[in-house]
Order: sequence, then structure tokens, then C-alpha cells
Amino acid sequence: MAFRTVTFYGVLALAALSGCGHEAPGESNKAIATATSASAQSAAPAQAPQATNAAAAPGASASSARPAAGPLEPMNVILLVVDAMRDDMPWNGYARPIAPNLTKLHEKSVSWERGYSISSFTAKSVGGLLSGHYPSSLKRNTPFFTTWKLKNDFFAEALQKQHVRTIGAHAHMYFKEAAGFHQGFDVWELVPKIEWDFDKDPYITGPDHAKLIINQLSRPENVSGRFFAYYHFMDPHHDYNSHEEAPHWGKKNRDRYDEEMWFTDVQVQKVLDFVASQPWGKRTAIIVTGDHGEAFGEHDLLKHAFEVYEVLVKVPLFVYVPGLQAKRIPRWRSHIDLAPTIFELLGAPKQDDLPGTSLVPEITGEPAAQRPIVCDLPADVLNVRHRAVIDEQGYKLIAFGKDVRYELYNVREDPEEKVNLFKTDRARADAMVKRYKEISKGIPFVKAEGGKPVKSD
Repeated sequence: MAFRTVTFYGVLALAALSGCGHEAPGESNKAIATATSASAQSAAPAQAPQATNAAAAPGASASSARPAAGPLEPMNVILLVVDAMRDDMPWNGYARPIAPNLTKLHEKSVSWERGYSISSFTAKSVGGLLSGHYPSSLKRNTPFFTTWKLKNDFFAEALQKQHVRTIGAHAHMYFKEAAGFHQGFDVWELVPKIEWDFDKDPYITGPDHAKLIINQLSRPENVSGRFFAYYHFMDPHHDYNSHEEAPHWGKKNRDRYDEEMWFTDVQVQKVLDFVASQPWGKRTAIIVTGDHGEAFGEHDLLKHAFEVYEVLVKVPLFVYVPGLQAKRIPRWRSHIDLAPTIFELLGAPKQDDLPGTSLVPEITGEPAAQRPIVCDLPADVLNVRHRAVIDEQGYKLIAFGKDVRYELYNVREDPEEKVNLFKTDRARADAMVKRYKEISKGIPFVKAEGGKPVKSD
């Protein structure tokens, strides 16, 4: 069987050959709300979720858990992203205990039935995540390793203006300042002694990454007031390394990935333990998610990028709020909602042009309707454009290239996307294409500039 795959660093040379100027940002995409409001009105009301106890801090007992009562007090926010973290984790039914510590945190958190990344590989998904916009709407260049231009409005810049301390520590050379992810961060550091590798990600960075994070969170200037921290653990990204202290489940890619996830879970817990030990820990919310998924043969795919199938864009999403009762919300939500959520958790006025919707009302117990989900993969030198829209009933339309063809799936009943309904359910297909085009009109498009031409249909 022929698999489609890319070695994540194997295209670095393309990035190095391309320019990366700094230009004005794209338009906002507030108009998406207009295209989605009618459908939201017809969505089923939120069900009363099952609740379990939560603790006052990640390592504390559950005795202080309380139901939400009114608005939350402003708090700090830590965004923990695990690279390539698939949706099928232990708390979602995966049999192997590959993340026991995150599973315990999940048990004390507010989670959603499904979470979705904005795109299917780090460059595009993190650009969207840190800006609060779809990547198609941002100023960028054309390489696979996208440069996000400095005149984009990343949300950390707005937080800085409101005197929120912004800090980040990362474990991949793509996160150097040249990529533009650092926009708006007061502190932006990388794990030492890592270099570019053109073919793979050979480094084991978790232990040093955890040390760097704890060092950052130990500095009084970073934690004396409100702060936002973004930390992105890289070890589950291929290549998949083995670890002496970890369980060894086998030699297949999925076995080795699971071992990496277990190892990363240990490093994440070191950070959680430190947070729980600090006086500001009881005032700190922790968001946990993956930047995209990972394929092990589904749709003839390996690793990630190139497509927006469920295995690449469906990711865990949960929020630990100290003292708040845990619950699972029967709704599907996107990373596009995280920027306004972070603003509200911090008690900071959000940017007016963000297309997402804060999740805080749901966290505190207010019912909310299902909303359409958009996954956006703009074209670059290796990727043809892909965009997916998932409606409130779970039907997912994927548009390929410049809408040259479509696929339609019911991902609620067919989560592996095995049955393409586009030709067999013509009425629904036509309605979904119309819906997709209405929603896409509300997402401003900015042409990528700087570098070789993007891949066309």
C-alpha cells in the first residue's frame, strides 16, 4: 500500500530559499457569525453533562470542588499543547495507559465531546491558534514552514497592551523568532542544544523542556501578576524515540508513538506538580490540547499535513479550572474558540475581530448550541488548499483545491470517514456545498507572498 507522508524537516530547504517580508495583516473574519447564526438556532439544546469532582490545584484533593456559580474571577492561563496528540487517548477509550497523568487531570477538568485543530500540521494550526484567526486570513509566505509576518495581530500582542505577562518555552527550532510565533511574548525561549535536522526530529526534549518551563514559572517577574504561558511539547512528533523508563509496546509506528506519549506525559506532570506547589497555582487555568492529530495508515496517510481528515484534525480539548467541578460537555468545539476563551479567563477585553466564541460560559454552566466547525489548510509549496466544514448534525464537507471536488461524510456515525456520501446523498451534498460557500465568504482570504508559487489544483 502506498502511503502519503512527509518528513517534517525534509522540506526545510524550501523554506530557506523563500523570502519572508513583513506586511499588513489580513481582514478580520467576524462575518462568519452571520453565515452560521441561522443553523445555530436550529441546533439541539445542550444536554446536562455528567459531572465529577475537581480539585483546587492539579495535584490537590477533590474535596474543594464546587459547581460554577456566576462569572469566574480573572486568573492566569497556561496553554499546554502536545504535538501530534491524537483524539484516541485513554480518556476517550484507548486501551493503552499512554497518558496516566493527563488522564487524571482530565478527570478534574471541563472537556468537550470533540475538539478540532484549526489545521492539520504545526505551521498552519499554531499560526491560527496564536492569532485566533484562520491561517488563510493571515499575512504569510508560501513555504511549508510558514513565516507569519509581524504585522499580523497575534492575540498575545493585545494581552501585552493590557499588562498581562506573556511567556513561552519551546522545543523545536521552527519556533525560533524567524517563524513569527513569538509575536506579543515578553519571554520566548527554546530548549538549548537543538538544531535543525532536514529529515526528521531526532531530539528528546521533554526533560529539558520541563526544566525550562519550571525555570520560567519560578521567576517573580513572570508570575507576580496575571500571566499567559504557552508551552508546546514536541516528543510525540516523529521520529518516534524509545525511552528506557517507558513501557515498550512494540516496534510499529503506533507502538513507538504511544511510548513517546507516555514519556511526554511524565514530563507534563513535572510541570503540573510545580504549578500545584505555587501560591498562584490556585488562580491558574490549564488548557490541554494537541496542535493536530497523527495518521498511522488511515486514508493511506502517515504522520500529518496534506489533508483535513478526522485523524489529522480531531484532537483532545479540555480545561482545568481550579476548584471548578468537572464535566463533559456534549458539544464539538474548535481551536478558533481558544483565543476569546483565554481573554475571558484572564479577565482581559478581547480583540473585536476574532471569529471564535469564548468557551467560558459553557465552562461555568451556561447551555450553548452546537456551531459549525471549520478546518482550514491554505495552499503552500507542498499543500494544495483544503477546507472542511462540519455542520451541527455531524456532516462534514471537504473541499479540495479551489473547490475542484468535494467529499461528504457523516463523522458522527462514520468517524473513520469510510463512506463518501457526496454522490449518494445529493440533496444533502448540495445543501452542504451551499453552506460551505456561505461560511467561506465570511473568512477573508490573504494571498501568501514570498517564496516559490503555492501548489495548485
